[in-house]
Amino acid sequence: MSAAGGLENALWAAKKHRCSCVQLFVTNQRQWKRTPLENDEAETFIRTRRETNITPAVVHGSYLINLAAPDPTTYKRSLAALADEWQRSQQINADFYVIHPGAHLGKGEKAGLNKIVTSINNVISTTNNCHCRLLLETTAGQGTCLGHRFEQLAEIISRVDRPELLGVCLDTCHIFAAGYDFRTPESFNETIRQFDKTIGLEKLKLIHVNDSKTDLNSRVDRHEHIGKGFIRNRGFRNFLTDPRTRKLPFILETPKGLSPGRRNLDMLNLATLRRLAK
Repeated sequence: MSAAGGLENALWAAKKHRCSCVQLFVTNQRQWKRTPLENDEAETFIRTRRETNITPAVVHGSYLINLAAPDPTTYKRSLAALADEWQRSQQINADFYVIHPGAHLGKGEKAGLNKIVTSINNVISTTNNCHCRLLLETTAGQGTCLGHRFEQLAEIISRVDRPELLGVCLDTCHIFAAGYDFRTPESFNETIRQFDKTIGLEKLKLIHVNDSKTDLNSRVDRHEHIGKGFIRNRGFRNFLTDPRTRKLPFILETPKGLSPGRRNLDMLNLATLRRLAK
Protein backbone atom coordinates (compact mmCIF):
# COMPACT_ATOMS: atom_id res chain seq x y z
CA MET A 1 0.00 0.00 0.00
CA SER A 2 1.11 3.55 -0.72
CA ALA A 3 2.57 5.54 2.17
CA ALA A 4 2.27 8.84 0.32
CA GLY A 5 1.55 11.67 2.75
CA GLY A 6 2.59 9.62 5.78
CA LEU A 7 3.53 6.03 6.56
CA GLU A 8 0.31 5.59 8.54
CA ASN A 9 -1.71 6.05 5.33
CA ALA A 10 -0.64 2.55 4.24
CA LEU A 11 -2.37 1.20 7.34
CA TRP A 12 -5.59 3.11 6.68
CA ALA A 13 -5.58 1.89 3.07
CA ALA A 14 -5.15 -1.70 4.25
CA LYS A 15 -7.99 -1.26 6.72
CA LYS A 16 -10.23 0.11 3.95
CA HIS A 17 -9.57 -3.03 1.91
CA ARG A 18 -10.35 -5.27 4.93
CA CYS A 19 -6.75 -6.50 5.07
CA SER A 20 -5.22 -7.93 8.22
CA CYS A 21 -1.60 -7.28 7.16
CA VAL A 22 0.20 -4.69 5.05
CA GLN A 23 3.42 -4.05 3.13
CA LEU A 24 4.90 -0.62 2.47
CA PHE A 25 8.07 1.22 1.52
CA VAL A 26 9.66 3.46 4.15
CA THR A 27 11.73 5.42 1.60
CA ASN A 28 11.45 6.26 -2.09
CA GLN A 29 12.21 2.82 -3.50
CA ARG A 30 13.78 4.18 -6.69
CA GLN A 31 16.07 6.89 -5.27
CA TRP A 32 19.23 6.70 -3.20
CA LYS A 33 18.56 10.06 -1.58
CA ARG A 34 16.48 9.83 1.58
CA THR A 35 15.37 12.10 4.38
CA PRO A 36 15.49 10.99 8.03
CA LEU A 37 12.45 9.37 9.59
CA GLU A 38 11.37 11.63 12.42
CA ASN A 39 10.33 10.14 15.75
CA ASP A 40 6.85 11.66 15.55
CA GLU A 41 6.30 9.96 12.16
CA ALA A 42 7.28 6.61 13.63
CA GLU A 43 5.10 7.17 16.69
CA THR A 44 2.12 8.06 14.49
CA PHE A 45 2.58 4.82 12.55
CA ILE A 46 2.80 2.77 15.75
CA ARG A 47 -0.29 4.46 17.21
CA THR A 48 -2.26 3.99 13.98
CA ARG A 49 -1.29 0.36 13.85
CA ARG A 50 -2.79 -0.16 17.30
CA GLU A 51 -5.98 1.53 16.10
CA THR A 52 -6.22 -0.50 12.89
CA ASN A 53 -4.98 -3.79 14.39
CA ILE A 54 -2.97 -4.51 11.23
CA THR A 55 -0.41 -7.24 11.78
CA PRO A 56 2.11 -8.07 10.56
CA ALA A 57 3.47 -4.84 9.14
CA VAL A 58 6.04 -5.56 6.45
CA VAL A 59 8.61 -3.18 4.96
CA HIS A 60 9.90 -3.88 1.45
CA GLY A 61 13.45 -2.87 0.65
CA SER A 62 14.43 -0.43 -2.07
CA TYR A 63 14.67 -1.87 -5.59
CA LEU A 64 18.08 -0.19 -5.94
CA ILE A 65 19.76 -2.29 -3.25
CA ASN A 66 22.17 -4.89 -4.63
CA LEU A 67 24.18 -6.61 -1.89
CA ALA A 68 26.25 -8.46 -4.51
CA ALA A 69 27.07 -5.36 -6.59
CA PRO A 70 30.61 -5.46 -8.05
CA ASP A 71 30.60 -1.67 -8.56
CA PRO A 72 32.09 -0.06 -5.41
CA THR A 73 29.78 2.97 -5.47
CA THR A 74 26.59 0.92 -5.88
CA TYR A 75 27.78 -1.53 -3.23
CA LYS A 76 28.51 1.24 -0.72
CA ARG A 77 25.11 2.81 -1.35
CA SER A 78 23.40 -0.58 -1.03
CA LEU A 79 25.00 -1.26 2.35
CA ALA A 80 24.01 2.18 3.60
CA ALA A 81 20.43 1.73 2.31
CA LEU A 82 20.13 -1.73 3.91
CA ALA A 83 21.29 -0.40 7.29
CA ASP A 84 19.05 2.66 7.05
CA GLU A 85 15.88 0.84 5.97
CA TRP A 86 16.32 -1.96 8.48
CA GLN A 87 16.72 0.68 11.18
CA ARG A 88 13.57 2.49 9.97
CA SER A 89 11.72 -0.83 10.08
CA GLN A 90 12.80 -1.18 13.70
CA GLN A 91 11.80 2.42 14.40
CA ILE A 92 8.18 1.81 13.31
CA ASN A 93 8.05 -1.62 15.02
CA ALA A 94 7.63 -3.47 11.72
CA ASP A 95 7.65 -7.26 11.97
CA PHE A 96 9.56 -8.00 8.77
CA TYR A 97 11.92 -6.24 6.37
CA VAL A 98 12.02 -7.92 2.93
CA ILE A 99 14.95 -7.62 0.50
CA HIS A 100 15.97 -9.20 -2.78
CA PRO A 101 19.35 -10.91 -2.15
CA GLY A 102 21.19 -9.31 -5.09
CA ALA A 103 22.63 -9.87 -8.57
CA HIS A 104 26.27 -10.82 -9.22
CA LEU A 105 26.31 -9.05 -12.64
CA GLY A 106 28.77 -11.47 -14.21
CA LYS A 107 31.05 -12.18 -11.24
CA GLY A 108 29.55 -15.64 -10.70
CA GLU A 109 27.25 -17.30 -8.19
CA LYS A 110 29.95 -18.08 -5.61
CA ALA A 111 31.33 -14.55 -5.55
CA GLY A 112 27.82 -13.11 -5.40
CA LEU A 113 26.72 -15.28 -2.48
CA ASN A 114 29.95 -14.49 -0.61
CA LYS A 115 29.33 -10.78 -1.00
CA ILE A 116 25.70 -11.02 0.13
CA VAL A 117 26.76 -12.87 3.29
CA THR A 118 29.49 -10.29 3.96
CA SER A 119 26.98 -7.46 3.41
CA ILE A 120 24.41 -8.82 5.84
CA ASN A 121 27.07 -9.58 8.44
CA ASN A 122 28.37 -6.02 8.07
CA VAL A 123 24.95 -4.59 8.94
CA ILE A 124 24.21 -7.17 11.64
CA SER A 125 27.42 -6.18 13.43
CA THR A 126 25.98 -2.70 13.99
CA THR A 127 22.49 -3.91 15.00
CA ASN A 128 21.47 -4.21 18.64
CA ASN A 129 18.28 -5.64 20.15
CA CYS A 130 16.88 -6.39 16.70
CA HIS A 131 13.19 -7.36 16.77
CA CYS A 132 12.47 -6.97 13.04
CA ARG A 133 13.25 -10.11 11.06
CA LEU A 134 15.17 -9.70 7.77
CA LEU A 135 13.47 -11.79 5.08
CA LEU A 136 15.26 -12.88 1.92
CA GLU A 137 12.81 -12.97 -0.97
CA THR A 138 12.84 -15.78 -3.50
CA THR A 139 13.58 -14.47 -6.99
CA ALA A 140 12.71 -15.55 -10.53
CA GLY A 141 16.40 -15.85 -11.46
CA GLN A 142 16.15 -13.18 -14.14
CA GLY A 143 19.56 -12.11 -15.43
CA THR A 144 22.15 -12.77 -12.72
CA CYS A 145 19.77 -12.40 -9.76
CA LEU A 146 20.51 -14.78 -6.90
CA GLY A 147 17.92 -16.38 -4.65
CA HIS A 148 16.03 -18.34 -7.32
CA ARG A 149 17.15 -21.66 -5.87
CA PHE A 150 16.30 -22.71 -2.34
CA GLU A 151 19.89 -23.86 -1.93
CA GLN A 152 21.18 -20.31 -2.47
CA LEU A 153 18.95 -18.89 0.26
CA ALA A 154 19.87 -21.74 2.60
CA GLU A 155 23.57 -21.00 2.09
CA ILE A 156 23.16 -17.31 2.88
CA ILE A 157 21.14 -17.99 6.03
CA SER A 158 23.50 -20.69 7.29
CA ARG A 159 26.58 -18.49 6.82
CA VAL A 160 25.44 -15.23 8.43
CA ASP A 161 26.61 -14.53 11.96
CA ARG A 162 23.09 -14.45 13.42
CA PRO A 163 20.87 -16.76 11.33
CA GLU A 164 18.06 -16.37 13.85
CA LEU A 165 17.53 -12.82 12.50
CA LEU A 166 16.80 -14.10 8.99
CA GLY A 167 13.81 -15.75 7.36
CA VAL A 168 12.34 -16.22 3.89
CA CYS A 169 9.61 -14.48 1.93
CA LEU A 170 8.32 -16.80 -0.80
CA ASP A 171 6.98 -15.12 -3.94
CA THR A 172 4.64 -17.39 -5.90
CA CYS A 173 5.35 -15.72 -9.25
CA HIS A 174 9.09 -15.86 -8.65
CA ILE A 175 9.39 -19.49 -7.61
CA PHE A 176 7.11 -20.53 -10.48
CA ALA A 177 9.28 -18.64 -12.99
CA ALA A 178 12.34 -20.18 -11.34
CA GLY A 179 11.03 -23.68 -12.07
CA TYR A 180 9.17 -24.72 -8.91
CA ASP A 181 5.70 -25.97 -9.84
CA PHE A 182 2.83 -26.04 -7.34
CA ARG A 183 -0.29 -26.15 -9.51
CA THR A 184 -1.29 -29.68 -8.51
CA PRO A 185 -1.42 -31.15 -5.00
CA GLU A 186 1.47 -33.44 -5.97
CA SER A 187 3.75 -30.68 -7.32
CA PHE A 188 2.82 -28.42 -4.39
CA ASN A 189 3.80 -31.12 -1.91
CA GLU A 190 7.10 -31.68 -3.72
CA THR A 191 7.95 -27.95 -3.73
CA ILE A 192 7.11 -27.60 -0.02
CA ARG A 193 9.11 -30.77 0.70
CA GLN A 194 12.13 -29.31 -1.10
CA PHE A 195 11.80 -26.01 0.78
CA ASP A 196 11.55 -27.79 4.13
CA LYS A 197 14.48 -30.08 3.40
CA THR A 198 16.71 -27.28 2.10
CA ILE A 199 15.78 -24.26 4.24
CA GLY A 200 13.25 -25.42 6.83
CA LEU A 201 9.57 -24.44 6.94
CA GLU A 202 10.18 -22.67 10.25
CA LYS A 203 12.06 -20.02 8.23
CA LEU A 204 9.07 -19.32 5.95
CA LYS A 205 7.46 -16.18 7.41
CA LEU A 206 5.64 -14.49 4.52
CA ILE A 207 4.19 -15.18 1.07
CA HIS A 208 4.00 -12.69 -1.79
CA VAL A 209 1.00 -13.97 -3.72
CA ASN A 210 1.15 -13.10 -7.43
CA ASP A 211 0.25 -14.85 -10.67
CA SER A 212 2.84 -14.99 -13.45
CA LYS A 213 2.67 -13.53 -16.95
CA THR A 214 5.31 -16.07 -18.05
CA ASP A 215 5.35 -19.85 -17.97
CA LEU A 216 7.06 -22.29 -15.62
CA ASN A 217 10.88 -22.01 -15.56
CA SER A 218 10.86 -18.90 -17.78
CA ARG A 219 13.23 -17.07 -15.39
CA VAL A 220 11.27 -13.88 -16.15
CA ASP A 221 9.76 -11.79 -13.33
CA ARG A 222 6.36 -10.45 -14.47
CA HIS A 223 3.46 -10.30 -12.01
CA GLU A 224 -0.12 -10.92 -13.14
CA HIS A 225 -3.55 -10.74 -11.52
CA ILE A 226 -4.64 -13.80 -9.54
CA GLY A 227 -5.96 -16.49 -11.85
CA LYS A 228 -5.10 -14.56 -15.01
CA GLY A 229 -1.57 -15.89 -15.56
CA PHE A 230 0.09 -19.27 -15.99
CA ILE A 231 -0.35 -20.31 -12.34
CA ARG A 232 -4.13 -20.01 -12.47
CA ASN A 233 -6.40 -20.48 -9.46
CA ARG A 234 -5.43 -24.04 -8.64
CA GLY A 235 -1.89 -23.12 -7.59
CA PHE A 236 -3.06 -20.46 -5.15
CA ARG A 237 -5.71 -22.74 -3.68
CA ASN A 238 -2.93 -25.12 -2.61
CA PHE A 239 -1.09 -22.39 -0.68
CA LEU A 240 -4.28 -20.96 0.82
CA THR A 241 -5.68 -24.26 2.13
CA ASP A 242 -2.67 -26.38 3.07
CA PRO A 243 -2.10 -26.51 6.87
CA ARG A 244 1.63 -25.80 6.37
CA THR A 245 1.05 -22.44 4.68
CA ARG A 246 -2.55 -21.22 5.09
CA LYS A 247 -1.93 -19.36 8.36
CA LEU A 248 0.99 -17.37 7.00
CA PRO A 249 0.50 -13.71 6.02
CA PHE A 250 -0.12 -13.24 2.27
CA ILE A 251 0.78 -9.97 0.53
CA LEU A 252 -0.56 -9.05 -2.91
CA GLU A 253 1.86 -7.37 -5.33
CA THR A 254 -0.37 -7.50 -8.39
CA PRO A 255 -0.78 -4.51 -10.76
CA LYS A 256 -2.84 -1.66 -9.32
CA GLY A 257 -5.56 0.41 -10.93
CA LEU A 258 -9.13 -0.09 -12.12
CA SER A 259 -10.71 -2.87 -14.16
CA PRO A 260 -12.57 -2.11 -17.44
CA GLY A 261 -15.69 -2.02 -15.26
CA ARG A 262 -14.04 0.61 -13.04
CA ARG A 263 -13.62 -1.78 -10.10
CA ASN A 264 -10.53 -1.56 -7.87
CA LEU A 265 -8.10 -4.28 -8.96
CA ASP A 266 -6.81 -4.89 -5.44
CA MET A 267 -10.37 -5.63 -4.32
CA LEU A 268 -10.92 -8.02 -7.23
CA ASN A 269 -7.69 -9.93 -6.48
CA LEU A 270 -8.49 -10.06 -2.77
CA ALA A 271 -11.98 -11.37 -3.51
CA THR A 272 -10.50 -14.15 -5.66
CA LEU A 273 -8.03 -15.16 -2.95
CA ARG A 274 -10.68 -15.12 -0.22
CA ARG A 275 -12.92 -17.32 -2.35
CA LEU A 276 -10.07 -19.78 -3.00
CA ALA A 277 -9.19 -19.87 0.72
CA LYS A 278 -12.63 -21.29 1.48
